Amino acid sequence: MKRLLPLFTLLFVLVTFGQNSNRHTSVKKVLKLMGSRFEITVVAPNEEIAYVNIDEAVMEIKRIEKLISSWDLDSETSEINRFAGIRPVKVSPEVFALIERSMKIAEITSGAFDITYASMDKIWRFDGSMNRFPTEEEVKLSIVKVGHEKIKLNAKASTVFLPERGMKIGFGAIGKGYAADKAKELLVKKEVLGGVINAGGDLTTWGTKETKERWTVGITNPLDKEKVFSWLPVVESSVATSGNYERFFHYEGKKYTHIIDPRTGYPTTGTRSVTVFAKKAELCDALATAVFVMGRDSGIHMVNQLDGVEVVVIDDDNKVHKSSGIIFNKTEEMN
Repeated sequence: MKRLLPLFTLLFVLVTFGQNSNRHTSVKKVLKLMGSRFEITVVAPNEEIAYVNIDEAVMEIKRIEKLISSWDLDSETSEINRFAGIRPVKVSPEVFALIERSMKIAEITSGAFDITYASMDKIWRFDGSMNRFPTEEEVKLSIVKVGHEKIKLNAKASTVFLPERGMKIGFGAIGKGYAADKAKELLVKKEVLGGVINAGGDLTTWGTKETKERWTVGITNPLDKEKVFSWLPVVESSVATSGNYERFFHYEGKKYTHIIDPRTGYPTTGTRSVTVFAKKAELCDALATAVFVMGRDSGIHMVNQLDGVEVVVIDDDNKVHKSSGIIFNKTEEMN
């Protein structure tokens, strides 16, 4: 990535065009999947083919949701959680591999990303009803079941075992990115010329618009969400952002976001947003959360060790910080 403009918020505005003088057309469909807003855009020879391809992508996303959703009692995730402390659960190779990758990300982020976060007791509320700060003991007790290192994997038997009753896993910080990648993979195999899948802010692209131009993502200004602050091309890559602007609370003059550190049980502070760029939306999704938890310095240092990954962090003072592969012109830095 040669150059990026400052990024300010989670909202992605995708620029697409309808049918033009070329033989191809771009079609977008917006729907709710995996509890989030999905926007699927494809470039195809005509609208009929485009909608058929979008429908197949939707079916793929629904298939993944059926596998990993914690809300679906018949999902493999629910079965793993149901038999925590009882016995190992045999899972599909796909889910096993996703858990393996999740554990690797947990290792490289020193537990800032951890799928066993689902085991945490819900002692924090970000709906405006928090009227006291939890005690230190309550916070400690809330994370006693958390710990990716506790997960027992048996590759030969393809089983997953959570050794303590009450342990749970969840893919809330990686699942939508994974679904976007899989839907993209399906469409690329079907020789769809180009497209964008925006999975609730986890965005991945391939190919070009029907005009042969690169896909362009608009980043809105948090001070005025009706305006786009900057535009940037996204070429055969993915983007994900974690932010603290929607769900948070203030206590004794300090702001606490809904993103909780699974290692400590406390909400994160000091960061407004984290935007990660990488090849896979799955990795962007997970690392955006991890860097937010790790904080500016530790998060950027970690990203600088990873090939093909870049990050922009905006702190609570609206100052922009970036990994080594991102270059700003002086005129582009935030004042």
